[in-house]
Amino acid sequence: MNTKSLKAYAPKARKQFIEAIKKRAAHFGIYEDRIAEVRIEGGAAIIEGRAFTRKEAQQRKRLESKLAESGYEMFTREIAYTWFNRLAALRYMEIHDYFDHGFRVLSHPNNQGSLPEILNHASDVAESLNLDKDHIIELQLAGDKEEELYRELLLGQCHQLAKIMPQIFKGLAFETIDDATELLLPNNLTKTDSILKGLINDIPEEDWQEIEVIGWLYQFYISEHKDSVIGKVVKSEDIPAATQLFTPNWIVKYLVQNSVGKQWLATYPDSELKGKMEYYIEPAEQSEEVIEQLKAITPTSIDPEEIKVLDPACGSGHILVEVYEVLREIYLERGYRLREIPELILTKNIYGLDIDDRAAQLAGFALMMKAREDDRRIFQRVEDGEVSLNVFSLQSTEHLDIPKLWNALDLEGIQQTGDTVGLFENTEEFVQPTGIYKEYFALLQTLKSVFLQAKTLGSLVQVDSKLLDPLTSLKALVLEKKLGTDPSAREAASLLLPIVLQSINLSYRYDVVIANPPYMGSNYFNYELKQFVNLQYPQAKQNLYSSFISACILKTRSNGIATLVTMAGWLYLYTFKALRKQLLEDYEIDSIRVLGNDAFGNSVGSIVNAATCNIVNRNSISSNTCVFNLQGGLQAVFSKPQALALPDFILPINVDTKHVTTITEETKLSEYAEVCQGLSTANDEKYVRYWYEVSTNNFSMFGGKKWFPFNKGGECRKWYGNNLFVVNWEHSGNALHRDEKAYVRNSDQYLKEGITWGRVSGGTPSFRYYPEGFVFSDIGCSVLPHSNFKLILAILNSSPSKRVFDFMSENYKIEAGHVKSMPIKNAQIDTNVVDELIELYKADWDANVISWDFSALKLENSAQDFINKSIENSQQLYEIAKSLEFSLNNEVSDSYGWENDAKDFSSLPTFSHFREKYGTLQITDLTKSLFEYSVGCILGRYSLDRTGIVYANMGNEGFKELEALGTYKTFPADDDGIIPLASEEWLFDDDATTRFKEFVKTVWGDEHLSENLEFVAESLCLHALKPLSTKKGDSESAMDTIRRYFSTQFFKDHCKTYKKRPIYWLFSSGKEKAFECLVYLHRYNEGTLSRMRTEYVTPLMGKYDAQHTLLSEQQLQATGTEARRIEKELKSLEKKQAELRTFDEQLKHYAEKRITLDLDDGVKANYGKFGNLLADVKAIHGKAVK
Repeated sequence: MNTKSLKAYAPKARKQFIEAIKKRAAHFGIYEDRIAEVRIEGGAAIIEGRAFTRKEAQQRKRLESKLAESGYEMFTREIAYTWFNRLAALRYMEIHDYFDHGFRVLSHPNNQGSLPEILNHASDVAESLNLDKDHIIELQLAGDKEEELYRELLLGQCHQLAKIMPQIFKGLAFETIDDATELLLPNNLTKTDSILKGLINDIPEEDWQEIEVIGWLYQFYISEHKDSVIGKVVKSEDIPAATQLFTPNWIVKYLVQNSVGKQWLATYPDSELKGKMEYYIEPAEQSEEVIEQLKAITPTSIDPEEIKVLDPACGSGHILVEVYEVLREIYLERGYRLREIPELILTKNIYGLDIDDRAAQLAGFALMMKAREDDRRIFQRVEDGEVSLNVFSLQSTEHLDIPKLWNALDLEGIQQTGDTVGLFENTEEFVQPTGIYKEYFALLQTLKSVFLQAKTLGSLVQVDSKLLDPLTSLKALVLEKKLGTDPSAREAASLLLPIVLQSINLSYRYDVVIANPPYMGSNYFNYELKQFVNLQYPQAKQNLYSSFISACILKTRSNGIATLVTMAGWLYLYTFKALRKQLLEDYEIDSIRVLGNDAFGNSVGSIVNAATCNIVNRNSISSNTCVFNLQGGLQAVFSKPQALALPDFILPINVDTKHVTTITEETKLSEYAEVCQGLSTANDEKYVRYWYEVSTNNFSMFGGKKWFPFNKGGECRKWYGNNLFVVNWEHSGNALHRDEKAYVRNSDQYLKEGITWGRVSGGTPSFRYYPEGFVFSDIGCSVLPHSNFKLILAILNSSPSKRVFDFMSENYKIEAGHVKSMPIKNAQIDTNVVDELIELYKADWDANVISWDFSALKLENSAQDFINKSIENSQQLYEIAKSLEFSLNNEVSDSYGWENDAKDFSSLPTFSHFREKYGTLQITDLTKSLFEYSVGCILGRYSLDRTGIVYANMGNEGFKELEALGTYKTFPADDDGIIPLASEEWLFDDDATTRFKEFVKTVWGDEHLSENLEFVAESLCLHALKPLSTKKGDSESAMDTIRRYFSTQFFKDHCKTYKKRPIYWLFSSGKEKAFECLVYLHRYNEGTLSRMRTEYVTPLMGKYDAQHTLLSEQQLQATGTEARRIEKELKSLEKKQAELRTFDEQLKHYAEKRITLDLDDGVKANYGKFGNLLADVKAIHGKAVK
C-alpha cells in the first residue's frame, strides 16, 4: 500500500498528541515538575482554584499512581499513544461502517471540513451508547454545548467498544470502564484546530481500506522515538521502540503461506488452497529415504480446529491477520460456514504475544476487524463472552505480592464471605495452602519468578509444556473468582488472570510459530537481558533475533514449523557458528529465502540484508534445504551433511548446487599447503615500522639483522606488492618471544617463500607472492605450498576463489580457515603466465618511491616526454596484465566447470601506479612523483649517478664518504641535508625551488629549461594547485607556481605518499611561514639544528630587517596606492619578523639540547621530540606537543 501520507502524518501527530496531553494534564494540575494539591470542598474538588467533580478527582488520583510508576515523560507518551490508538481505530471502523448505529464518529461522509456526523444524530445514538438521553438532548438544545456534547458521545462510543476490545478502549490495563485516561482526552475536538483534523484530512480515505494501515501508522508513530534509542544500551521500556519493524505485506504472505499453507498441503497436496497462495513455493526435492520418512510422519488428515499458530512478537498483528486469511480458506475448504469461522479462528487457532501493550492492542483490534468482515455479529459474540482473543501483552510480575494475592483470592474459602478488606490493606497473616491448593500456590510462585522481567525478555521466556494442565485448571478457578461477588477476590483475580493466560500461551506447543522478531545486537542488551540470553540461549546470544530463532523452535510441537524473517547474518557470520551447528544437528532447515538489502523498502528503521527461514522441529539426517532468491527463483539446494561439512557450518546461500558440491567434496587447500596465521605483536608501535623509517643498515633487505619485511595485509592488490612494513625480528624475534602479550605463531614458517593476502578483501581476492625473508602477521597470513606453488596462486586469484570466499567470508573478510577450505582442482594452466603476472606487478610496485626496490624515474628526454611515456608504459602494462589475468582465470574456471563465473569475472589489475587514471589526474600524479624524486636527489637519498636508494642510514654517518666516491657527481646533493622552502625568491639562493630548477636543467639540459619548467607548472595546476593570476591578469610564472607548490602542497603530498611517516621533515616557524625547511630524516644529526640556525635562520632575520628598513624608506616617498601596498607589505613582514624571533628562541633551546634520534624508535616517536618546531605534529606524532 502507499504509505507516503502515513509517513508524513504519524511522526507529526505524535508530537501534537503528546503536547495536547500535557496541556490537558496541566488543566488538572499535573506538571512535569510538580502535582498541584486537591482540596475537597463539599461535592467539588478544587485544583488551583478550579472546581472539578469528585469523579474527576478520583480519576486524577489514578493518573497520579501511574505517573509515580512511570515518570512524567513516559506517562504523557503512553496516554498520548492510547488516544492516538483509539482514534485511529475509530477512524478505521467508521470508514468501514462497523458501528451498529451507522453514523461516523470522527468525520462526516459528505464533507471533510464539517462536524462529525454523530453530532447530528446525538439523541438517536444515546441509548445505544448507554448515555442519558435526556441529558444528551439538553446539551443539543443548549446551543453552546457542542464541545461537551461531542465529548460525551466520543467517550460513550469508547465505553461501548471497551466491552468488545478492552485492550484499546479501556487503556490502562484492567481498569474499570470509567477509565482514568478519558480525563486526558484533549480539548477542542470540534474546533478547526482539533487534534482530529490531521487524522481525517491528512490521510486519504482510500489509504484506510486495508487493516495494515494500523500497523504502518504505529510504525511511523514510533519512528522518532526509535531513532532516539537506537545505538545505545536500551532500557526495558524502550526495547519495543528500538526493535520493532513493520513487515511488508508480501513478506508476511510468504511466511504464512509457506508455513501454515505448507503444512496443510503436505496432507492435502491437491488442495485448492495452493492456487490461492501466490507466494507459496514447492518444497525441495528429497532422497527416497527422506521421502519415506516424511510419509511416515505426515498426518493423513488435519482438523482445522486443532491448528495452533503463534506469533511471539506479534507487533500490530500483520502476520496474525494473514494467518486468519489462510485459515479462513482452509475452513471454507472443509465445508464450514463463513459466519462460524471467525469465532473458531480467534478462539482456537491464533495466538499472539508481545512486550508492547500498545502493539498488542493493535493486533487484537486488527483481528477483530478481520473477523467483523466475515461475521457482522462478532462484536456481540465477544460481548456475550462467546469469543475471546488469545493475543496478550506480556505483563511483569515484579509488583505482585503472591502471598497477599493468594489470601485475597481465597480459593479454599477460608475468608468470610463478603469480606471487603482492601487487597492492599493490612490483612491477617498468610495462611498456608493445603492439599491441591499447595500446587496452585507453588505454581503462582513459579510464574512470579518466570515473569519478573517479562517486559524485557518477552517471548524468550519458556514455560514448560508440562504445566499446561495445572495452568488450565488454575485459569478456571481464577476466572470463577473474577466473576464472583467478593471484591478482594475479584481484584486479586484481575491481577493474576493475565499472568495465567500468558503462561498458558507459552506452555502450548504450536503447529506453526511465525515471527519477524526484534533486532538488537548484544552490545545494546541491558544487564537483565544479557544475563538471561547468555544462560538460556548460549548458542544464539549474539542478537535478539537469533535468540528468537531458538525460542521459536522450542515453542513448536514435533514436526512443527518455525518460520521467521530475520537479518541474514546468522546464515554465514562466524559469531553465529554455534547456532548454525545446533540447527543443523537437531532440526531440519527446510528453506531459506535471501531477500537482500531492499526487501523492507524505505520503511522506518529498515534492516539490511534480510532473509527468511523455515525450520522444522524434526531431525532428518539427509534432508535437503532449498535456497531461493528475492524473486522466488531456486538459487541452490544443499543437504544437511554438506552444510555440516562446510567451514564454520556456513549455509551456502549465495552459491548454486554445483558450487556446493565442489566446496564440500573436492580436496581442500590445507592438503596441499600450510595455511598459517602469524605474529601478533600486541604492540605494533613498539615492534613494527614502515621500512623507510629505519636505517637501511638495520634492514634485512640491505644486509641488516634487526628489521625484517612483515606481511600485514594492506589494500587490495594481487600477485606482488604491499611490501611496506618491517618487524623487529632481531635474534629470531627474541624480544617478541619474551613479551608475554605478544603471540608468536608458526615461527618455523617465517622467512620462507610464500603467498600472502589481506583479511579484508573488499570483495576481490588479492593473493600475492613474496620471496624468502619475510615474517607474516595474524592479519597478513601466509600460504606455504608443499608443491604446485604457481597453480595454487593462480587458483586463489581466480573467480572460483572469489565465489568460494564470497560464500565463506563475513563482510569480505578472508580468514585463514576460509583459505584452508578452498577446494583445489588439479587445473592445467600455463605457469609461465603466473610468473609474468608476478613480474608485471613487481615492476608496477617498484615504480613507486615507497618500494625498497625503487631504482629511479625513467626521465626520458623532457618533462613532457617523461609524463607521456610513463602513461603509455602504464597503459601497456595494464592491458597486458588484464589479458593475462583473464586468460589465466578462464583456464582455472574451466577446470572447475564454472564457465559463467569466468564470463562475469571483472579482471581489473590492481596496479598502484595506474588504476585507469587516464588523462589529467595521472599527469598531476606523475608530476608529484617527479618532485618527490627530485627532493630525494637534492637531499642525497637518490643520485642521478646510481640506481636505487643511495643513502638511508642514520645520523649522516658515511655521507661524506659517499660524496668523496663521486656518488653525487652529476647532481650534487645538499651538503647538510637541509633545504629551505622559500615563499619568495630573494630569501635564499639555494631554496628548494632553485635546486629543483637546477635538477631540471641537469636532467634535460639548459636549452629547453623554460619549456620543461612551464610544463611542470601547468601539470601542477591541473589538480595539485589552483591556477593563480596577477592583478594585471597575467598568469603566474612557472617558477612562482613551483615555489608555491613547495611552500603549500609538497609536504602534504609527501605525508600522503609515506602514510603519515614522512622522511623529509618540515621545520616551520608557523602560520606566517617566515621560515620553513625540509630536513632529511636519515641525515639528521645532533648538529643539524645549530646549523639550521646559523646558516639559515640568523641570516634570514638580517634579510628581514634590511627589507623592513628599505620598505620604510620607500614608504616615506610613496603616495596613494603605492603607499597602501607598502604599508600592507610592512605589516606582513612585521608578523614574519615576530614569528621568526619566537622560532629562533625555540630553535636555540632545542639546538642546545643536541638531540639525537634513534631511527628504530620510528617517525611517530621521534617527530614529537622537537616541540612546535615541526609542522603537523599532532597529525604525525599523535598529539600536540607543548
